[in-house]
Amino acid sequence: MLAMLVLVLDACSPHRSFIESDDYAPAQNVDIHKIADAKPRYEPRSARGNPKSYDVNGQTYYVMTSNVNYVERGTASWYGSKFHGRLTSSGDPYNMYAMTAAHKTLPLPTYARVTNLQNGKSIIVKINDRGPFVNGRIIDLSYVAAQKLEITKNGTGYVEVRAITPGYQDTTKTATVKSKPAQIHPASYQHKSHGSNLYLQVGIFDKRDNAEQLSTKLSRLPIPDIRVTRDISNSQPRYRVRIGPVNGDHEADQLIKMLARQGIKGFRIRVD
Repeated sequence: MLAMLVLVLDACSPHRSFIESDDYAPAQNVDIHKIADAKPRYEPRSARGNPKSYDVNGQTYYVMTSNVNYVERGTASWYGSKFHGRLTSSGDPYNMYAMTAAHKTLPLPTYARVTNLQNGKSIIVKINDRGPFVNGRIIDLSYVAAQKLEITKNGTGYVEVRAITPGYQDTTKTATVKSKPAQIHPASYQHKSHGSNLYLQVGIFDKRDNAEQLSTKLSRLPIPDIRVTRDISNSQPRYRVRIGPVNGDHEADQLIKMLARQGIKGFRIRVD
């Protein structure tokens, strides 16, 4: 049965992290200053890793047909030694010393600029793998890419992912980080709610009644600061159910686990 499972997983080419854990950094130190960003260039879609859709842990993911003007903010994680040398979803060997990343739905390959919204550091990676299949996380960075953004110590970080499409002009707004990012102290940032701009988005609806129903359901749980916000997307109103602001990654993970036990999935961590 195990052999059959491995064959099925390999055929679907999902990311490896949804069935394995306990990853670790390399034993030796790495001079990240000698490792250059990925250089964006046109590449055809890879023969592997680009199905119309695929299923992981009972959830269906739909691969995007284009990455033009794609921008998303949320939590980044990283993967390292445990997967070094294994094949990625696109068929490339994973190299934790290369500037690469994994994403659930962007076409493979996609080049993207990833910006740490807490310190302003920015890198360019080549997305050639699938994942991370963890609620609330939007991208899995190679070890070196995560080192450059200074997120390996905490394990995760809040980032903006902006696709780079050679030949197209990006018409979306560039990420901005408050001036003097060195004055932001991660320890106090994660343990003080005052001034936090991190939210756990639980749902988005076309009708306010549906958003209010979810908000009412959440209010029966020991969850503070549940709110319904309204904005406009493609000239249509959208109603978002959000929790927060939250006190950093630890509190967000605890909320995600609590909601998952209630059968509520599909979270996004937003930085506003």
